[in-house]
Amino acid sequence: MAWLNANAVFDPDTLKNSVIGIQAELGNHDSGLHQHAMAQILFTRQGCIRLTLNNGALLCLLPPTRAAWIPAGVSHRAEMKNTVAYRSIWFQPQHFPSLPASPGILNVSPLLRELLERITEQPWETRWGSGSSLHLAALCVAEICTAAYEPMMLALPQDKRLSRLSGDALPPTLQELAALCGASEKTISRIFRRDTGMSFQQWRQQWRLMKAVELLATGQRITDTAQSLGFASDSAFIYFFRTMTGETPGQYFA
Repeated sequence: MAWLNANAVFDPDTLKNSVIGIQAELGNHDSGLHQHAMAQILFTRQGCIRLTLNNGALLCLLPPTRAAWIPAGVSHRAEMKNTVAYRSIWFQPQHFPSLPASPGILNVSPLLRELLERITEQPWETRWGSGSSLHLAALCVAEICTAAYEPMMLALPQDKRLSRLSGDALPPTLQELAALCGASEKTISRIFRRDTGMSFQQWRQQWRLMKAVELLATGQRITDTAQSLGFASDSAFIYFFRTMTGETPGQYFA
């Protein structure tokens, strides 16, 4: 089994194989900003991982039982709170040209979950170019290419006046933000459309959804999550969550 110690320094690019898989369990951990020549799929069985991509321009949240797809050459940083059990596989892009070109959070099917487990159990020197290993890798790639994307990505505005929005605090209303930044509501709305492709209200709702998933995944109660995100009641929060995801919080984490 390719089990990685929490304190190990690891760079898959140095192993010179077309596929590299690892299994690991980490507590509070910050990978720092880095990138790989290989493409990566990152799957968490428990716990939640916050990812920032493209030098901090894109915020992603990796909830339990979902996977993050990170194409080769994309700069990223992974931050983990509490204990996270994860699986990670890197693919040489030249060997698997059909892999997605854009990053995203993927819905993991039972088949893909089993493939991730099987591949990350293999030794790093496994020959992936023939026999059952070839078919295992090819099937995994096919599942990645057809997996549905989850709404767990959020572009961040790049204007320095809005840098406070990259933290953990609930974003203020548009009116409050305009007062804090010394800019008009119209100017702020234009910046959000330009930098994120969303209105400020859409962006704020997406932020609340991602923060809700992060809080619930780390064990916070629905009541406390609803209060911290500014909802008047548990039922209002559950209605919001179901509207955004199509599922109640209980169904989402089942």
